Amino acid sequence: MDHAPALTARRPPVLEAIISACDVLDVILVWICALATIGAGLVLTYSVAVRYLLHASTDWQDEMAVFLLVGATFLSAPYVQAARGHITIEAAGEVLPRRIERVRAFASDVVCLAFCGFFSWQCWLLLLEAIDDGRVTDSAWAPPLWIPYSLMTVGMTLLCLRIALQIVETLVSRKKVAA
Repeated sequence: MDHAPALTARRPPVLEAIISACDVLDVILVWICALATIGAGLVLTYSVAVRYLLHASTDWQDEMAVFLLVGATFLSAPYVQAARGHITIEAAGEVLPRRIERVRAFASDVVCLAFCGFFSWQCWLLLLEAIDDGRVTDSAWAPPLWIPYSLMTVGMTLLCLRIALQIVETLVSRKKVAA
C-alpha cells in the first residue's frame, strides 16, 4: 500500500506490524476478488450461452454471480480504503487551509467508522440469524444465505479495522509532530 511517507516513518512498531499484516491480507483478498469478478463474468457468459444456444434453463448462475460479486465488493473495500481510493470531495481539500483540511479528513474518517461500524454490526446480526434459522434463497437452487452474509460481514469488519487503524495512525502522527 502507498501510505504517506510522513506517517509511515512515525509509526510505533505495534501499529506498523498490524498495518503491515492488514496490507498483506488486503492484497491476498483483492486478488481473490479479482478472480471472483472474472468468475462471475464466466458464469454469466455460460448462462447466456446455455439459454440461447441450447435453450436450457439456468437457475443457479445468476445467484452464483451475485454471490461472487457481493464477495468481491465487500472483501475489496479494505484495500480500496487503505489506498484512500474511495470517492472524496477533492475540491474542498484544495481550497481549505491545510490544518482545516486535516480536521475535515479526520472527522470524515470518524463518521465513516461510525457508519461502517453500524453496517458491520447489522451484517453480523444477519449472518447469525441466517445460520440460526438455516435461511436459504428463494430459488430452486436454494444456496444458504450465510454465504453472502459472511462475505459482507468479513468485508465490513475488515473495513472498520482499516479505518480505525487510519484514525489511530493520524492521532499518533500528530502527537509525534507536536512533540
